[in-house]
Amino acid sequence: MSASGGKKAIIAAFLANLGIAIAKFIGFAITGASSMLSEAIHSVADTGNQGLLLLGGRRSEKVADQEHPFGYGRERYFWSFVVAVVLFTMGAMFAIYEGIHKIQHPEEITNAAVPITVLLIAIGLETFSLRTAMRESNLVRGDKSWVQFVRHAKAPELPVVLLEDVAALVGLFLALIGVGSAVITGNGVWDGLGTIAIGVLLIAIALILGVETKSLLVGEGAGPADVEAIRRALAAGEGIERVIHMKTLYLGPDELLVAAKVGIERTATSSQVVDAIDAAERRVRQAVPVARVIYLEPDVFDPARASGTGQSVAERR
Repeated sequence: MSASGGKKAIIAAFLANLGIAIAKFIGFAITGASSMLSEAIHSVADTGNQGLLLLGGRRSEKVADQEHPFGYGRERYFWSFVVAVVLFTMGAMFAIYEGIHKIQHPEEITNAAVPITVLLIAIGLETFSLRTAMRESNLVRGDKSWVQFVRHAKAPELPVVLLEDVAALVGLFLALIGVGSAVITGNGVWDGLGTIAIGVLLIAIALILGVETKSLLVGEGAGPADVEAIRRALAAGEGIERVIHMKTLYLGPDELLVAAKVGIERTATSSQVVDAIDAAERRVRQAVPVARVIYLEPDVFDPARASGTGQSVAERR
């Protein structure tokens, strides 16, 4: 994911959610509708979440040092995980609490035109934010479905913004249904039910975000297509007979670590080995540009070890 594309989507979501939060608080102050209050808190949480994503992107740009020799790329994963936690605690739990309170103590909604107008304005702003996130995602999504994109994206910002915007839009329609039903029936319980539905939705989104960002934090390797491209690039030049084994790990969304043991000819001189390794690294970086940290160990392929009955030449020494 391009950093500029992700940042553009985050800024669009930040501005939209800030405007929505202000409008909802005004609507709540006038009407007292609990679904408006829960939606306002949701928008505040979303606004803060965009700020956390921007913070993570800024901190990930810090130069590698002795304490963090591979850099700070995973800061983006950490702050995306914090977003999931904030969405769960500040958004979902508050909405459910407020909804239960409203069901226990229902109140009639006054000035119904105000919350409905606010919600319609919010739907328009949220649609703009989602449209921006979808447009930026389409630049890097390729032929993946939206579910595959969210599940397998190594850069977390766009999936986070997409899920938040979808949850916000669905939540706004739920709030609209809750407020509308309360106005039509004169029963404030519907407002509380709509608020609880919003909370349940936010729990689902928070859990999805938490699971996906946890996987990134623990450490994910390259996808099958990139692994195959790296293998082909390693074995494509002279001097390297095969890839004996290889592991990959994302150090950050834009930085992939590649560690491999490659088989070379038994008769190769030291200078030939060096030239072969250097050429292989260049081929890998050309094939998979995010493969920025590459460690290659030359070895002599041993068929007995490959079948599990022996050791490589390096391991016997």
